[in-house]
Amino acid sequence: MIARLRGKVLEALPGRLVIDVNGVGYLVSVSLSTYDLINPVEGKEVELRTHLHIRETAHTLYGFATDAERDLFLLLIERVSGIGPSIGMSVLSGMPVEHFKACVVNGDAAALSQIKGLGKKTAERIILELKDKVGVAEAWQAAAGEATPSASIDAESALIGLGYKQVDAKKAVAAVAKLKAGATTEDLVRDALRMLNS
Repeated sequence: MIARLRGKVLEALPGRLVIDVNGVGYLVSVSLSTYDLINPVEGKEVELRTHLHIRETAHTLYGFATDAERDLFLLLIERVSGIGPSIGMSVLSGMPVEHFKACVVNGDAAALSQIKGLGKKTAERIILELKDKVGVAEAWQAAAGEATPSASIDAESALIGLGYKQVDAKKAVAAVAKLKAGATTEDLVRDALRMLNS
Protein backbone atom coordinates (compact mmCIF):
# COMPACT_ATOMS: atom_id res chain seq x y z
CA MET A 1 0.00 0.00 0.00
CA ILE A 2 1.26 3.46 -0.89
CA ALA A 3 0.53 5.72 2.10
CA ARG A 4 2.44 8.90 1.16
CA LEU A 5 4.15 10.46 -1.82
CA ARG A 6 6.72 13.24 -1.89
CA GLY A 7 8.06 14.46 -5.20
CA LYS A 8 8.03 17.09 -7.92
CA VAL A 9 4.94 17.92 -9.90
CA LEU A 10 5.32 16.92 -13.57
CA GLU A 11 1.75 17.70 -14.63
CA ALA A 12 -1.02 19.54 -12.80
CA LEU A 13 -4.68 19.59 -13.80
CA PRO A 14 -7.63 20.16 -11.46
CA GLY A 15 -8.44 16.72 -10.12
CA ARG A 16 -5.27 15.05 -11.40
CA LEU A 17 -1.53 15.30 -10.80
CA VAL A 18 1.52 13.45 -12.06
CA ILE A 19 4.23 13.40 -9.38
CA ASP A 20 7.83 12.41 -10.09
CA VAL A 21 9.19 10.32 -7.21
CA ASN A 22 12.80 9.31 -7.93
CA GLY A 23 12.18 9.02 -11.67
CA VAL A 24 8.78 7.28 -11.43
CA GLY A 25 5.74 9.33 -12.43
CA TYR A 26 2.68 8.58 -10.25
CA LEU A 27 -0.74 9.58 -11.56
CA VAL A 28 -2.74 10.78 -8.54
CA SER A 29 -6.42 11.73 -8.43
CA VAL A 30 -7.02 14.63 -6.04
CA SER A 31 -10.06 16.56 -4.84
CA LEU A 32 -10.44 20.21 -5.79
CA SER A 33 -9.89 21.18 -2.16
CA THR A 34 -6.55 19.33 -2.06
CA TYR A 35 -5.59 20.87 -5.42
CA ASP A 36 -6.32 24.37 -4.10
CA LEU A 37 -4.55 23.72 -0.79
CA ILE A 38 -1.26 22.45 -2.22
CA ASN A 39 -1.40 24.82 -5.23
CA PRO A 40 0.63 22.50 -7.50
CA VAL A 41 3.01 24.13 -9.95
CA GLU A 42 5.17 22.12 -12.36
CA GLY A 43 8.58 21.58 -10.80
CA LYS A 44 7.34 22.31 -7.25
CA GLU A 45 7.76 19.60 -4.58
CA VAL A 46 4.58 18.39 -2.92
CA GLU A 47 3.72 15.80 -0.28
CA LEU A 48 0.42 13.93 -0.25
CA ARG A 49 -1.22 11.33 1.95
CA THR A 50 -2.50 8.63 -0.41
CA HIS A 51 -4.83 5.67 -0.76
CA LEU A 52 -4.39 3.01 -3.45
CA HIS A 53 -7.80 1.72 -4.54
CA ILE A 54 -7.63 -1.64 -6.31
CA ARG A 55 -10.33 -2.98 -8.62
CA GLU A 56 -10.24 -5.70 -11.26
CA THR A 57 -9.97 -3.15 -14.05
CA ALA A 58 -7.81 -0.46 -12.47
CA HIS A 59 -5.45 0.53 -9.68
CA THR A 60 -6.15 4.16 -8.80
CA LEU A 61 -4.07 6.31 -6.46
CA TYR A 62 -5.96 9.03 -4.57
CA GLY A 63 -4.09 11.91 -2.93
CA PHE A 64 -5.02 14.17 -0.01
CA ALA A 65 -3.49 17.32 1.45
CA THR A 66 -4.49 16.44 5.02
CA ASP A 67 -5.06 13.39 7.22
CA ALA A 68 -8.61 14.62 7.89
CA GLU A 69 -9.45 14.46 4.17
CA ARG A 70 -8.01 10.97 3.76
CA ASP A 71 -9.79 9.72 6.91
CA LEU A 72 -13.14 11.06 5.69
CA PHE A 73 -12.60 9.56 2.22
CA LEU A 74 -11.85 6.12 3.73
CA LEU A 75 -14.80 6.39 6.10
CA LEU A 76 -17.15 7.08 3.19
CA ILE A 77 -15.93 4.36 0.82
CA GLU A 78 -15.52 1.68 3.50
CA ARG A 79 -18.46 2.34 5.83
CA VAL A 80 -21.29 3.76 3.70
CA SER A 81 -23.01 1.34 1.33
CA GLY A 82 -23.07 2.41 -2.30
CA ILE A 83 -20.36 5.06 -1.92
CA GLY A 84 -17.33 4.59 -4.15
CA PRO A 85 -14.16 6.62 -4.63
CA SER A 86 -15.67 8.96 -7.24
CA ILE A 87 -18.46 10.06 -4.85
CA GLY A 88 -15.92 10.24 -2.00
CA MET A 89 -13.83 12.67 -4.06
CA SER A 90 -16.96 14.64 -5.01
CA VAL A 91 -17.75 15.09 -1.30
CA LEU A 92 -14.22 16.38 -0.60
CA SER A 93 -14.41 18.68 -3.62
CA GLY A 94 -17.87 19.90 -2.67
CA MET A 95 -17.32 21.09 0.89
CA PRO A 96 -14.66 21.35 3.63
CA VAL A 97 -14.31 18.38 5.99
CA GLU A 98 -15.55 20.35 9.03
CA HIS A 99 -18.63 21.54 7.11
CA PHE A 100 -19.39 17.95 6.07
CA LYS A 101 -19.08 16.76 9.68
CA ALA A 102 -21.45 19.52 10.82
CA CYS A 103 -23.99 18.47 8.17
CA VAL A 104 -23.89 14.86 9.39
CA VAL A 105 -24.18 15.87 13.05
CA ASN A 106 -27.12 18.18 12.27
CA GLY A 107 -28.77 15.75 9.81
CA ASP A 108 -28.63 18.38 7.05
CA ALA A 109 -29.32 16.23 3.98
CA ALA A 110 -30.33 19.29 1.96
CA ALA A 111 -26.84 20.79 2.24
CA LEU A 112 -25.14 17.48 1.40
CA SER A 113 -27.39 16.94 -1.62
CA GLN A 114 -25.99 20.18 -3.12
CA ILE A 115 -22.69 18.35 -3.72
CA LYS A 116 -22.31 17.33 -7.36
CA GLY A 117 -23.09 13.63 -7.78
CA LEU A 118 -24.98 13.36 -4.49
CA GLY A 119 -28.75 13.10 -4.60
CA LYS A 120 -31.09 13.51 -1.66
CA LYS A 121 -31.38 9.75 -1.04
CA THR A 122 -27.61 9.28 -1.05
CA ALA A 123 -27.16 12.25 1.31
CA GLU A 124 -29.75 10.79 3.70
CA ARG A 125 -28.06 7.36 3.55
CA ILE A 126 -24.66 8.90 4.38
CA ILE A 127 -26.13 10.66 7.43
CA LEU A 128 -28.03 7.57 8.57
CA GLU A 129 -25.13 5.15 8.20
CA LEU A 130 -22.51 7.43 9.74
CA LYS A 131 -24.80 8.16 12.69
CA ASP A 132 -26.19 4.69 13.28
CA LYS A 133 -23.73 2.11 11.98
CA VAL A 134 -20.39 3.76 12.56
CA GLY A 135 -21.15 6.05 15.48
CA VAL A 136 -18.77 8.82 14.42
CA ALA A 137 -21.36 11.55 14.63
CA GLU A 138 -21.11 11.63 18.43
CA ALA A 139 -17.36 12.20 18.22
CA TRP A 140 -17.88 14.97 15.68
CA GLN A 141 -20.57 16.54 17.86
CA ALA A 142 -18.22 16.52 20.83
CA ALA A 143 -15.56 18.17 18.67
CA ALA A 144 -18.02 20.88 17.63
CA GLY A 145 -18.68 21.53 21.33
CA GLU A 146 -14.94 21.47 22.04
CA ALA A 147 -15.50 18.82 24.69
CA THR A 148 -12.10 17.26 23.92
CA PRO A 149 -9.06 18.40 21.91
CA SER A 150 -9.45 18.01 18.14
CA ALA A 151 -6.44 15.68 17.90
CA SER A 152 -8.27 13.17 20.12
CA ILE A 153 -11.46 13.45 18.08
CA ASP A 154 -9.55 12.99 14.82
CA ALA A 155 -7.72 9.99 16.28
CA GLU A 156 -11.01 8.43 17.42
CA SER A 157 -12.52 8.97 13.96
CA ALA A 158 -9.47 7.39 12.31
CA LEU A 159 -9.71 4.30 14.54
CA ILE A 160 -13.45 4.01 13.90
CA GLY A 161 -12.67 4.27 10.18
CA LEU A 162 -10.27 1.35 10.61
CA GLY A 163 -13.12 -0.75 12.00
CA TYR A 164 -12.73 -0.42 15.78
CA LYS A 165 -15.82 0.12 17.92
CA GLN A 166 -16.37 3.70 19.04
CA VAL A 167 -16.26 2.82 22.73
CA ASP A 168 -12.91 1.00 22.32
CA ALA A 169 -11.44 3.80 20.19
CA LYS A 170 -12.53 6.43 22.74
CA LYS A 171 -11.01 4.52 25.68
CA ALA A 172 -7.70 3.85 23.91
CA VAL A 173 -7.30 7.46 22.72
CA ALA A 174 -8.21 8.84 26.15
CA ALA A 175 -5.64 6.56 27.80
CA VAL A 176 -2.89 7.64 25.39
CA ALA A 177 -3.85 11.34 25.66
CA LYS A 178 -3.61 11.09 29.45
CA LEU A 179 -0.05 9.78 29.18
CA LYS A 180 1.04 12.13 26.39
CA ALA A 181 -0.31 15.65 26.80
CA GLY A 182 -0.26 17.60 23.55
CA ALA A 183 0.23 14.49 21.37
CA THR A 184 -0.51 14.83 17.66
CA THR A 185 -3.30 12.90 15.94
CA GLU A 186 -0.74 10.54 14.37
CA ASP A 187 0.89 9.84 17.76
CA LEU A 188 -2.49 9.15 19.33
CA VAL A 189 -3.55 6.78 16.54
CA ARG A 190 -0.23 4.90 16.55
CA ASP A 191 -0.12 4.42 20.33
CA ALA A 192 -3.86 3.63 20.55
CA LEU A 193 -3.43 0.95 17.87
CA ARG A 194 -0.63 -0.61 19.90
CA MET A 195 -2.89 -0.61 22.95
CA LEU A 196 -5.87 -2.07 21.07
CA ASN A 197 -3.77 -4.81 19.47
CA SER A 198 -1.75 -5.80 22.55
